[in-house]
Amino acid sequence: MKIPGSEINVDSEIGRLRTVLIHSPDNGIGRVAPSKAQDWLFEDILHLDTVRKEYDYYVQVLLYFLDPEKLREKIRSGDRQNHDRAFYKPGIQGFYASDRVLEIEKLLADILENEGIREKLCAAVCAIEGCSYNQQSDLNALEPARLARILISGSLQSGEMLFPPIPNLIFTRDLGIVINNYILLNKPAKKARNREALLARYICYNHPLFAAYRDHILEIPQQVQHFLRPGEAPDEKATLEGGDVMVVSPNHVIIGCSERTSPSGVTQAMRLLFDNHVVEKVTVVKIPHKRDYMHIDTLFTQVNRHTWVVLHSICSGRNKIKGQPLEYLTEKKKPDQVQILQFKRNKDEPKKFKSIESLLASVSLKDLGSTEEPVFIYSGNDEFPHDEREQWTDSCNLLTLKDGVVLGYDRNDRTVEAFKASGFGVIHVEEFIEKMEAGETDINSLKSTLILMPSAELSRARGGFRCMSMPLLRDPI
Repeated sequence: MKIPGSEINVDSEIGRLRTVLIHSPDNGIGRVAPSKAQDWLFEDILHLDTVRKEYDYYVQVLLYFLDPEKLREKIRSGDRQNHDRAFYKPGIQGFYASDRVLEIEKLLADILENEGIREKLCAAVCAIEGCSYNQQSDLNALEPARLARILISGSLQSGEMLFPPIPNLIFTRDLGIVINNYILLNKPAKKARNREALLARYICYNHPLFAAYRDHILEIPQQVQHFLRPGEAPDEKATLEGGDVMVVSPNHVIIGCSERTSPSGVTQAMRLLFDNHVVEKVTVVKIPHKRDYMHIDTLFTQVNRHTWVVLHSICSGRNKIKGQPLEYLTEKKKPDQVQILQFKRNKDEPKKFKSIESLLASVSLKDLGSTEEPVFIYSGNDEFPHDEREQWTDSCNLLTLKDGVVLGYDRNDRTVEAFKASGFGVIHVEEFIEKMEAGETDINSLKSTLILMPSAELSRARGGFRCMSMPLLRDPI
């Protein structure tokens, strides 16, 4: 028997979101020192309280869409403060504890109630972080909620740091991807995210939420004889991150080959998806290995069945593809060129696309059966340098809550104008919340809308709202 909210299925990027896994900013973000920021994949240090206030708006919007009763309870109690920390902080009395907007710290605390799991996980974390045996014993003796907080933030209540923080955990998309009713666990490219991957594996294999899907969990294997493959560097690892995986239709997944996802990771993921009959088609999009782009979801995301937001300068144009797939994925001659190959299960010869826009048009028209011509909304309204400036602050990294309703940052002014020009309504989150509380806005009837979120600090973490979500359940398209 499944527990509430335990159904797992995602077959598109645009079906109405029903269950999502997130992680609210923890103390670790407030402990990133300037000298270590880049080691922990941050461009700058962030102001924790401001980040939390901005993120709380995100949680509130998610609750309005996915679990509005939690907010009604809060309002009925007389507590109408948007930024009451007890409501938004796991492990504290008064936490919203939704079974639709799931908090990873809460799931971690749940599995730590099991003594055997607690011992194994403490041992694993202490091993990769180089802790002493006594520290491991002390951690194992802690109560679950407190231990979960320490395993994530790395710090004790006293402020003492036991091991490094994992500030990138707010980007839960990179932990894993639900593809139909399978969970593809990812392998991060950077050492700074190893503990995140470990925690995600323990949660997926041990939490009751995922109990019915344990046979449907796919893991990228250790590279086998990678040194024998032609064109591959001897030290290349099989890495895969969720920002490079898009489930665009029930039978089609797009995977990016990027700074964070290696050719070996792409190959292994494609093999897992085909061997387990998860999808029939995988399109590989090779993008320049630059920090500006990082993942394919920094270059394009889907808004509705026929509309996409993209960085025009890299998503359009002609691209030549030569050689076999492995040669293509590892080719060093054209590192700044976008290259696209589409593979079908049981077919040897891939299909080639000239541009990302032509691929996305094919998804809309052929995979999703759109009766309307594809529309591309351009980052920065396709004006240099605003297109690149706003792409840097995730103008192309949007979370679709339902077909045509998306979340984005309020700082990307020209991209907002491009949305308006394409017929979208634009509303700031404060006004959205006011209308929801007054009963003036109906989620079910909301269409073609961009909800703008505060972004003074949150955007400086270099991730948008797609990054900050791991959808577990969407309505079928």
